[in-house]
Amino acid sequence: MRGEALQVEHKPLCAARSDMDLRSVFLCVLLEVLAGNCQRRIIGGYAPVPHFIKYMVSIQTTERHHICGGSLINKYWVITAAHCNVGLKKMLVVAGDYSLSIYEGTEQETLPQLLVPHPQYNSTTNNNDIMLIKLKAPVDLNSYVSVALLPRQAASMAAGRMCRVSGWGYTSPSTGEIPSTLRTVTLPIVSTHTCNSSASFNGSITENMICAGYSDGGKDACKGDSGGPLVCEGRVYGLVSWGNGCADPRFPGVYTAVSKYRQWIDNTIFSYYSGCRQD
Repeated sequence: MRGEALQVEHKPLCAARSDMDLRSVFLCVLLEVLAGNCQRRIIGGYAPVPHFIKYMVSIQTTERHHICGGSLINKYWVITAAHCNVGLKKMLVVAGDYSLSIYEGTEQETLPQLLVPHPQYNSTTNNNDIMLIKLKAPVDLNSYVSVALLPRQAASMAAGRMCRVSGWGYTSPSTGEIPSTLRTVTLPIVSTHTCNSSASFNGSITENMICAGYSDGGKDACKGDSGGPLVCEGRVYGLVSWGNGCADPRFPGVYTAVSKYRQWIDNTIFSYYSGCRQD
């Protein structure tokens, strides 16, 4: 199940030193990527070019244990899954990261000021599994950090369309192998009819969810990828939410359908700045 918090300690394997220049840092990252070439990625995926996915953030505990992914949607706000809520005082958001085990000099750490899980989030059915995080300080948008685009309200993605999910979650469903760097994999959208069939989730998929995966399995998001983006045609259409195991051919990954919440997202942010919401 993706709906669990994964705690991966952010340890400096390639120890950061004050005398390390950017070339040395890049070499450390490159060596980690090459060392992992024979490993399975985010289950069937691969390591993207460092800092290619610039809107990706790592949601961590204040002890710097990675628990979930998220997407920066403007310099003050992050979108993620509601089940990633570990509490305001226990959370840290890191933008500009690629390897969780190396200090690269591109990371921007900030604390959350406000957590806004969807008011109808149901942890039993996983319905409305979406949350907004208001950051205390703005993230600096630069060569390593940018914002994600969101779909319009009620926009849909047809079955078979290819999308990409990214994260720092398990790379093996059986061994719980943890990646050293960000991983990504491309998956096709699965129709709600197929996903809700008796051979699959048997009616558990609501209109606020979308499914993605291959009929023969082998590629999927997994534990630790929760809250991360499923990007279709350049926009975040889904958030990693839940599933039955990982990469199982019978059970595609289940994602929160972001387009169902575009109006809620816009209204929440507008209400905050219009003074309707109190800290």
